[in-house]
Amino acid sequence: MGAGAIAAQGGAPDTWWYPGSGKTFAASQDYPNAQGTLRVQVEGGAVKTRGHAFFEPLGANGRACVTCHQPADAMSLSAATAQQRWTASNGHDPLFAAIDGSNCPILPQDQRASHSLLLERGLFRVQLPWPMTAWNGRPVTPDFDIEVVRDPNGCNSAPGYGPKAGNISVYRRPRPVANMKYLLAVGFVFDPKQGFALPLSPEDGRMMSGNIMADNRAGTLRIQMQDAAHGHLQAGKPLTDAQVRQITDFEMRVFTAQQTDAHGNDLSSMGANGGPNHLRVSAPGALGAIGTPVWSEFAAWEKLSPEQAATLTPKQLEFRKSVARGARVFREKMFLITDSAGINSRIGFGNPVRNSCVFCHNMSQMGNDVAPGQVDLGTTTMPFADSMPDLPLFRITCRGRPHPHYGRVIYTMDPGFAMTSGKCADVGKITLQSMRGLSARAPFFSNGLARDLRGIVDYYDRRYSIGYTEQEKQDLVNLMSVL
Repeated sequence: MGAGAIAAQGGAPDTWWYPGSGKTFAASQDYPNAQGTLRVQVEGGAVKTRGHAFFEPLGANGRACVTCHQPADAMSLSAATAQQRWTASNGHDPLFAAIDGSNCPILPQDQRASHSLLLERGLFRVQLPWPMTAWNGRPVTPDFDIEVVRDPNGCNSAPGYGPKAGNISVYRRPRPVANMKYLLAVGFVFDPKQGFALPLSPEDGRMMSGNIMADNRAGTLRIQMQDAAHGHLQAGKPLTDAQVRQITDFEMRVFTAQQTDAHGNDLSSMGANGGPNHLRVSAPGALGAIGTPVWSEFAAWEKLSPEQAATLTPKQLEFRKSVARGARVFREKMFLITDSAGINSRIGFGNPVRNSCVFCHNMSQMGNDVAPGQVDLGTTTMPFADSMPDLPLFRITCRGRPHPHYGRVIYTMDPGFAMTSGKCADVGKITLQSMRGLSARAPFFSNGLARDLRGIVDYYDRRYSIGYTEQEKQDLVNLMSVL
């Protein structure tokens, strides 16, 4: 399998998937990480990668798609893996290409500090046009002004960069390219967060889910691929139709999830349905839509038979019960959701609205939202976001109607969906990610705000004043560690 398995936390540098390696991508491969083992599974069998557009370097910087979508990192990229590559290559791996693998191309590229956002937070620079363009390439006139308040890396104020030069640089985590049938699934014929009909794909006329990119600037896989080839691979020409079809075919057949936990438990044993094979054979569904509660895969572990329990060590038994409890906390622990655009401004809901985690993380098997549209959790916007002084800070001033929760003036490290829609009301909105393979791809949230799984729980607890007990927090962490 490629160059072997790479651990998300502390694996050997020589296990990296190199562009153009020509190895065979196995039909099923396990990768160890700190929380157990991740499994990557390809429907239809092994894939020969020589000459394959996902695995071959297609641009000037020597990268391939696989560079930033590593199998052992659940088809994403962890900060730990970036650190391993820096050490192994002395900073010369194509991963650290100046265009986006450094904090800014104007910085000295041989210095580790110039790549600190990738190494410490797993972030790539994304340069967006200002004013923005919609997913279909049409220009958008924004209803807000943007000013640079803080620019620690120079890519929003140096000559050729920033609003005056017609661009904005933000820093984001790479999204996984696996389990795509769930991410492309459409649960509504309209965006219930804004009340608009879903746009139709110009390629096949199907409704677009809006779940492909953090800011929904690419409505289809084809558009996303062309955007990535141009911006991240520095390809001199667009991908051919054959290359697009080849990458699409591969991405639609890859499934990934944790297969064993940190205590050696097989997540598909004793009545549970963990692991990627369950994703492969299942269909996207919502809580209540097909009678499959989110994370019910692990319900059987809460009431193991005496015979089953006798085969486990006390630690293994307690861990399994903790995972099952975490699933119930996820579904049943109610709290007040406040001042979150895309939730509290959603049609039919007020501010606050009382619900649980499944209000947004409701797709069975995956944990993303079946309702299209973006949500602002506050992870990039003051006063809810952590300080994060290594990221730029922008001041957004609404020209017309104030933002429903922040007012007329907003301070944010990433305007999010507003950089696609041009609407002040969308500042801070980000597309919710799937929750599979979390153990392999820290840190979390679009800007790497949470360094580990506990950081996710602590952020939500703080943001919405949930009041989790210490046991509930640990149960949630254990649940997320097996997804």
